[in-house]
Amino acid sequence: MRITARLAVIAVLGLAGAAGFGALGIWQVQRMVWKRDLIARVEARIHAAPVPAPGPSLWPGVAAQDYLRVTATGHFEHERETLVQAVTELGGGFWVLTPLRAADGFTVLVNRGFVPPERRRRDSRAAGLPEGPVTVTGLLRPSEPGGAFLRHNDPAAGRWYSRDVAAIAVHAGLDGAAPYFIDADASANPGGWPVGGLTIVRFRDHHLVYALTWFALALMVVLAAGFVLRWEWRRRPAGAEP
Repeated sequence: MRITARLAVIAVLGLAGAAGFGALGIWQVQRMVWKRDLIARVEARIHAAPVPAPGPSLWPGVAAQDYLRVTATGHFEHERETLVQAVTELGGGFWVLTPLRAADGFTVLVNRGFVPPERRRRDSRAAGLPEGPVTVTGLLRPSEPGGAFLRHNDPAAGRWYSRDVAAIAVHAGLDGAAPYFIDADASANPGGWPVGGLTIVRFRDHHLVYALTWFALALMVVLAAGFVLRWEWRRRPAGAEP
């Protein structure tokens, strides 16, 4: 291969590599902007005054309202509660998801909070099972379908690893259930159980580090290609055809 052709191939490969890494860096910058906008919106939602839990007419777009602070009034259906395995700052145990028959006519699952294994049975926390009207305030959360990592929900065996609203509603025989659930706030329940307010609001934001890494790789490719080009040019035989 002539020296000119060889140098052209090296230059093209270098530019292609640098362009690819540079594009990945730009993509990470865009992701960073999106993520920080999301964090700002969520922070505004969780500290805002609660709004009524969305009714059926608002369900189509409810997935975009994650972490919206909402309130709902109704009656709990404790006999239809579902326990979902959980690991929290209080240790391992279960989330207690109880249907709330809202005064507006629909049903919404409420994650009332955490209970340890010894409080799994309802009769072990009878004081925390209100029978009359209740008002719940918490964060709107979208359904978590499919189960957890390497663990699938098994409704028949009563083993739940994720808060799959649709599956829980079918298993519990709930009609007109909202496609979201409410993570109850830290308001104390009679008897101390379940313990609410354990929602973790945390977003990973390493996009700037990733972007700088890709840009650094792009620069390294440019420098490496320049070094090779210079070396190839210098080592060409005297009088060689270009």
